[in-house]
Amino acid sequence: MDWLANTFSRVQAWLFEGLVEPVMFVLGIGNFLEDAYAATAWFLVGMIQIIVLLAVVGPLQRWRPIEVMDSPNDRASIRVDILYTLIHRLGLFRLALFFSVQPWFDEAFGALRTAGFGTFHLDQLWPGVTDSALVSFVIYLVMFDFLAYWAHRGQHQLAWWWQLHSLHHSQRQMTMWSDNRNHLLDSILIDSIIVVVAQLIGVPPGQFIVIVALTQLSESFQHANVRVWFGRLGERLWVSPRFHRLHHSIGIGHESKGPATLGGHNFGVLLPCWDILFGTANFEQRYDATGIRDQIENKRDYGRGFWSQQWLGMKRLFGRA
Repeated sequence: MDWLANTFSRVQAWLFEGLVEPVMFVLGIGNFLEDAYAATAWFLVGMIQIIVLLAVVGPLQRWRPIEVMDSPNDRASIRVDILYTLIHRLGLFRLALFFSVQPWFDEAFGALRTAGFGTFHLDQLWPGVTDSALVSFVIYLVMFDFLAYWAHRGQHQLAWWWQLHSLHHSQRQMTMWSDNRNHLLDSILIDSIIVVVAQLIGVPPGQFIVIVALTQLSESFQHANVRVWFGRLGERLWVSPRFHRLHHSIGIGHESKGPATLGGHNFGVLLPCWDILFGTANFEQRYDATGIRDQIENKRDYGRGFWSQQWLGMKRLFGRA
């Protein structure tokens, strides 16, 4: 794996020195060079993810689709999801966070360190064992997945949060592009939680990028329009497209006790073990229609375009939709 890391570093340095750095000096923002170098890594990771989606997951969708999506409305809805993916995976959303929310986090953590509160490094629990690269990676991966499970349950069980997260579930044509279809405020909340925890437990920057990239790529595959399941054992080891599609199914994924209730099933992001442990797993082999009940019964509008979806999300949040 060293050759892969070295190749990535060389490409990152080439892109940064040949394009990003000169542009930053022209714009007079050379004081952000260190942050821009990190942003270049996120951009490259996003490009790799998109290439994998186009080269691997796309053909799988055409080979074994759950549903055929040929209507103009289907294609228009998918194009909006592609826009969400490009915004999030190529670093545009992260760039916006850097100039808006990140300074607050830097100031808060700086104040804590000044007050004598240092970072707790989770990989130092058992020196000589947990601090090895592979073991520490697994520890942080499991830790972040546990956090993601409970954050996801919060999105479904807190009424105000569901008003934002419901946009993600409003997609009736789930594809590999659907993962990033989220309200921007919802994404800010989730990213803020992840950043705070990452700072508190001391995850190394390199491992953090790999964990986020692996999680995002797996989530894209989970949303794919592909009739795939991992077998009786595999379904309990890693979240599959079938397992996650049930989470998006009308009346199953976002309801626990029938119509107009909150909750649901299959909240796991990578590992189904959390759903098994906390009683939210559903392993039925079925492929239901996706969406939200009130889209069908009450014809509720969640928006067709990016800006209308964002605006209606804010209206739902403040009870004016």
